[in-house]
Amino acid sequence: MLGRAITIHWFRQDLRLSDNPALTKSVSEGKVIPVYILDDENVRNRAMGGASRWWLHHSLDALNKAMGGNLNLYRGNAETILKDIANRHSIKAVYWNRCYEPWRILRDARIKEALKKEGIEAQSFNGSLLWEPWEIKKDDGTPYRVFTPFYRKGCLNASAPRKPLIKPKQLDAVRDESALALDDLNLLPSIRWDKQLEPYWKIGEEPAHDRLYQFLEEGITHYKQGRDFPDKPYVSRLSPHLHFGEISPHQVWHAARTYGDDPNIDHFCSELGWREFSYHLLYRFPELPNNNLQAKFDQFPWRSDKEALKCWQRGQTGYPIVDAGMRELWQTGYMHNRIRMIVGSFLVKNLLIDWRQGERWFWDCLVDADLANNSASWQWVAGCGVDAAPYFRIFNPITQGQKFDPEGKYTRRFVPELSNLPDKYLFCPWEAPKLVLEQAGVILGKTYSEPIVDVSCSRARALESFSRLKENVE
Repeated sequence: MLGRAITIHWFRQDLRLSDNPALTKSVSEGKVIPVYILDDENVRNRAMGGASRWWLHHSLDALNKAMGGNLNLYRGNAETILKDIANRHSIKAVYWNRCYEPWRILRDARIKEALKKEGIEAQSFNGSLLWEPWEIKKDDGTPYRVFTPFYRKGCLNASAPRKPLIKPKQLDAVRDESALALDDLNLLPSIRWDKQLEPYWKIGEEPAHDRLYQFLEEGITHYKQGRDFPDKPYVSRLSPHLHFGEISPHQVWHAARTYGDDPNIDHFCSELGWREFSYHLLYRFPELPNNNLQAKFDQFPWRSDKEALKCWQRGQTGYPIVDAGMRELWQTGYMHNRIRMIVGSFLVKNLLIDWRQGERWFWDCLVDADLANNSASWQWVAGCGVDAAPYFRIFNPITQGQKFDPEGKYTRRFVPELSNLPDKYLFCPWEAPKLVLEQAGVILGKTYSEPIVDVSCSRARALESFSRLKENVE
């Protein structure tokens, strides 16, 4: 359309300047209005949790600084806001990178249609995944339901992940007079509990790359085995940076591959594959966050136990490795992956509390809360998803602690009231002789919780419940 000379780049979960396909396209066409819209009106009960909103605040701040203060911020219905900007400026096109949450897919389709009716080009790009969910499918056209063939046969036999794009050399940004200040988005909590998160994280595109290369230099050589030990520096901790798009999976994939092709690097890349698989499942099964993918679990006898749920949330279950994990989550907005499996198994199998209760708590507390990853992981732990853990896999919180935190450094860090307890009793303090407890300053039921459930009896109860479910279906 004549007279239209400006494009809008709509930032979403791609809060970076390098390897940003939509931004690169926008810059190539001249002047750009870079925008971010906090759209809580279309989320369908899936507004970001508190920890994620805290991260987003600082990520937007970092991006705005990297752009010389030219990021335009808005809050409200994205379709209405984009139309308003287009009406007040000579907009010829709107470009963005795709998101895959069901509500976003529906909203973005409406926005594309509305813009095109106004004669404005609307185009989306892949900036968040190595492979589009619709590209990876079985020979018969149906979606994969098991990870290994999805990744090994589907992904690795598809087109190789593209090389990352360089950062645009110059961004001719346009400021919009109706844009808000960052504080106007109200992302930070009124009671500043978020202050406890600050020592653990550096947020933004540059810190994301620093974190990647620190991991590749110091952690990748022990990754395959070391990633199971929460006290060791052998995990990348890139998940929040990936979720908010401060770094792209293409950048991570290709950076890792430059370090060679040994079992550790292959295993790390396969973890990126798990992220792809989660998005594949969310795209193919939009009900993933709310409904059991295996319908037989709709009959499962979940228990309603508000007190037990509260003890789990607060890290007061009486099982030290579980409590350490839940306190790590609350204090840092993060939890080591091995520990996530342990605390998840404890909730759904030892306590028989619905996996959706755990998923929602993680959604609010995790800085890397991601709808696809969070939902798929909880369904895996509960045994009700595709390619799920078998029902009889119930992580024993005592032996898991002894095996994966053998020196107790991780557990003592987050459960300091047990710091003087000998290793022998650290993961089962109720078995310690009275004198040992006294010398360690531990009073069960006062300074540290007594177990809220017997691990052996609750395991037997869970196995019986799962077995009955199988019988009822048959």
